[in-house]
Amino acid sequence: MFVQIIEGRVSDREGLQRQGEKWQAELRPGATGYLGSTHGVTDDGAGFTIVRFESAEAARANSDRPEQGAWWAETSACYEGEVSFSESDEVDEFLGGGSDDAGFVQVMKSRGMDRERVRELDEKFSAHASTWRPDLVGGVRVWTGPDTCVEVAYFTNEAAARDGEQREPPAELAAEMGDFEAMMANTEFLDLRDPILR
Repeated sequence: MFVQIIEGRVSDREGLQRQGEKWQAELRPGATGYLGSTHGVTDDGAGFTIVRFESAEAARANSDRPEQGAWWAETSACYEGEVSFSESDEVDEFLGGGSDDAGFVQVMKSRGMDRERVRELDEKFSAHASTWRPDLVGGVRVWTGPDTCVEVAYFTNEAAARDGEQREPPAELAAEMGDFEAMMANTEFLDLRDPILR
């Protein structure tokens, strides 16, 4: 899997949504290797989009299409200031990856992460997720550098997610979750309360 992440301050939410619908209707049929996307805007106007492709080659082919360039020229007007782009083919999925059934999505942008330890913790967490955190229905972690990543977590709804945050972990996970929370100390959170999932 290859992932592209687009971030920027949104000045026209309705226009951005229309552009997303236009892309799905008019450009998606020609986007070979496109797997799906998640988009949302936080309460304070931070826009976040993650787009998944089968490969870097498929993503490049899409970016090189003239119609894609024309579409982006229109779409960029919905942002205020600079728009940033990140991409990576180092992607970890947990609990089946992203889910179109989610009613709430939380993005966590972290640095200072130990990849192998995080992957160990993911595996242990997955064994208890259905009973401890049934609110979490899937997730994707995109590694953007040696110790930096963007995690996109998909929840049934925000109320359930907030309740789940307060639940104590199973005794056998307590130490592991302490390690994870320590690594998450340098994390920026983005809450997408009305995610658009495709």
